[in-house]
Amino acid sequence: MPEIELPIINVDQSRSKVSMHTQTLSGKIKSFYNETYKERSIGESREYWRDIILGVNDGLVSNFLLVAGVYGSKLNSESILLTATAGMIAGAISMAAGEYVATKTQEEVNKSETALEAKAVKERKKEQLIFLSDLLTKIGIPDADSPEDEAFNVRNVLLEYYENNDDAHVKINVALAFGDVEETERSPWTAGALSFLFFVIGSSTSVIPFAVTSNKDTAIFAAFIATMVLILLAGGIKTWATRGVWWVSAIENLSITAGGGGIAYGIGLAFDNYIHRG
Repeated sequence: MPEIELPIINVDQSRSKVSMHTQTLSGKIKSFYNETYKERSIGESREYWRDIILGVNDGLVSNFLLVAGVYGSKLNSESILLTATAGMIAGAISMAAGEYVATKTQEEVNKSETALEAKAVKERKKEQLIFLSDLLTKIGIPDADSPEDEAFNVRNVLLEYYENNDDAHVKINVALAFGDVEETERSPWTAGALSFLFFVIGSSTSVIPFAVTSNKDTAIFAAFIATMVLILLAGGIKTWATRGVWWVSAIENLSITAGGGGIAYGIGLAFDNYIHRG
């Protein structure tokens, strides 16, 4: 790991000037990164947790609701299996395509905004420095008029630095205004692939039971149990990543799926009664 030069701001007794000093922190930073940061952070995969959780949750819920609906309409086991399999394939492709297009569009928007910001910094430097000054206020470096105020000195040092460094100026404007930095870029292919994979994993709980038994009552019961178990597991994994309360998330997921399944079954049953009325 290369040495990192970390600026440390010291204000002299008159507090009218800021002198910039540096000290080497390579060993301490490496130790913190290895021992503390990695333990507290979910790491580089954080950008794709949305695709993982959304994929598996959507697969679990949507395919089970589909199966519950056609089960309520009194289709036979083979027809339900066909419906569940078609729903799994169609849903996975739809999820992957949607995430690919959405992620690619977002990255294109971010690149466009960065290009516009670079042009603005180059052509309207004074206005962009005022904009940056406002951003500094929003992130906790208050505006100050007195050289005796440390915030005054810090702001002056930062604004002077970014005034003389256009590339850095563009990066901090984009990071503070749009929350976008290069390290957080998402790959459309990765987002799409993860959505596809985890949708298939989630929806398989409603496919496999009908593939291994021809008794549709046994299969729907097995699908219900498997779906509920995975819903609870998905809720637990999500709260591990978000540091939330696992049982709150698990019950929320469970309630949505169970309630939705009941509604889907009722609609299917009502539709079957309507078709075969009289």
